[in-house]
Amino acid sequence: MTAHEIDYEIFGEEMQYVEIELDPQEAVVAEAGSFMMMDNGISMQTIFGDGSNQNQGVMGKLFSAGKRLLTGESLFMTVFLNEYQGKRKVSFASPYPGKIIPIDLSQFGGRFICQKDAFLCAAKGVTVGIEFSRKLGRGFFGGEGFIMQKLEGDGMAFVHAGGTLARKELAAGEVLKVDTGCIVGFTPTVDYDIQFVGGIRNTLFGGEGLFYATLRGPGIVYIQSLPFSRLASRVFAAAPQGGGKDRGEGSLLGGLGNLLDGDNRF
Repeated sequence: MTAHEIDYEIFGEEMQYVEIELDPQEAVVAEAGSFMMMDNGISMQTIFGDGSNQNQGVMGKLFSAGKRLLTGESLFMTVFLNEYQGKRKVSFASPYPGKIIPIDLSQFGGRFICQKDAFLCAAKGVTVGIEFSRKLGRGFFGGEGFIMQKLEGDGMAFVHAGGTLARKELAAGEVLKVDTGCIVGFTPTVDYDIQFVGGIRNTLFGGEGLFYATLRGPGIVYIQSLPFSRLASRVFAAAPQGGGKDRGEGSLLGGLGNLLDGDNRF
């Protein structure tokens, strides 16, 4: 094993967190902002990138950090190291309602591809890199652009999915069509491309976007029911504009609704 061998337990239903048990001198690396709680005896250190190139000098560290810039993530990650003589625990929480998916990279050929903001944490030694799309159409219209995250190694990694999770195991040649934002991740044997929805009515009035993703097996695919982009757009659309109260929900009927729900400010 090149990655630290960690034990874990996932708690909760819709707002989950993962509790990781560390033996002495074991460590886990996590995205900034995902930390929830930890036992005494665990040290926390901020590092460039994912820590996989820390022994390769300054250039190795800069290269590791630069990969994260391309995916839109912070230059830094946090390492939690158990410096105690016995077992210690550290927990990381989901950023929004959904599920935490444990990924044993040793069972996926040492590699897993996921959307840019799906990674939560991993055993130290797992490399968090980038996966470039070789297809122009997928890069421009695939929802995730030219770049997705690539997790490599032989340890445990944890990714987050919004809403309810679906796990599909595709046979060779089997095709699954998915909304581009609903993809969480897939094994590298899966062929990922995008396809135009087609049809004038579908294009103008369908409301589902112009493109969807096609995933061709063999391999395993994880699908989420609530992408963060969809959640954010609904919240933004429902929020009062201009810092004041909502004026866009049908004027007269909107005012009547405010009276009914106790908001009588006009």
